[in-house]
Amino acid sequence: MKRLLGLLGFLALTQGVMGLLHEVTDLRWGVVRRIGFLDGYEVYASVALLALGFALCAAGSRTPR
Repeated sequence: MKRLLGLLGFLALTQGVMGLLHEVTDLRWGVVRRIGFLDGYEVYASVALLALGFALCAAGSRTPR
């Protein structure tokens, strides 16, 4: 469970960073820009992914195994 939470946290963190980089530099990276209903809310979704990633990594480090 610890590895799964760590992996999911890492993926969420990277997607959040890629989403913010897309907004700042107009690079074509990340999943957030490809989701249609988030059109206009990409920055908020990227920040939410960053927060989720930090929470998942913290939860993974707290698990006993």
